[in-house]
Amino acid sequence: MKILLHTCCGPCSIYPIDYLKEKGMEIQGYYFNPNIHPYTEYIRRRDTLLEYAASMGIPIICEKHYPMEDFIRKVVNRENERCRECYAMRLEETARAAQKGGFDSFTTTLLVSPYQDHEMIKEIGERFAEKNGLTFVYRDFSKGFREGQKQAREMGLYRQKYCGCIKSLYEK
Repeated sequence: MKILLHTCCGPCSIYPIDYLKEKGMEIQGYYFNPNIHPYTEYIRRRDTLLEYAASMGIPIICEKHYPMEDFIRKVVNRENERCRECYAMRLEETARAAQKGGFDSFTTTLLVSPYQDHEMIKEIGERFAEKNGLTFVYRDFSKGFREGQKQAREMGLYRQKYCGCIKSLYEK
């Protein structure tokens, strides 16, 4: 199975990549995260991901555009719905890229975090998969969260201390 893995950062990619490789899937990463603020953080997470992926032989598609303004427009005055809007924006774009790239399926490293709403991610992922003629691969990767973070520390990878958006930065 050829799968496009939406990636939020290097450390969160460790366990999902290991898991998907173990299952014999052909993996390509996809970095699209307009929620990450500030831009310097966006670049730091991207570069850390690229460093890790290169060490694992995983190709990564990095979107050249950074539509932070689009993300802000989607969440302004919807602070309590910001995660839903964020998941939808990223998974919709991932599904489009998967369809365009000839992938069978897609998933996301967001599912490695025990702090994310897995049911919401699954529902949104399945909706965009159906819309694009794909399969959304739901796996609860969170059992590998701690081990992935440990490996990231050992590898010296940059590990962020907040989800990514300006509100999560403020709340940390």
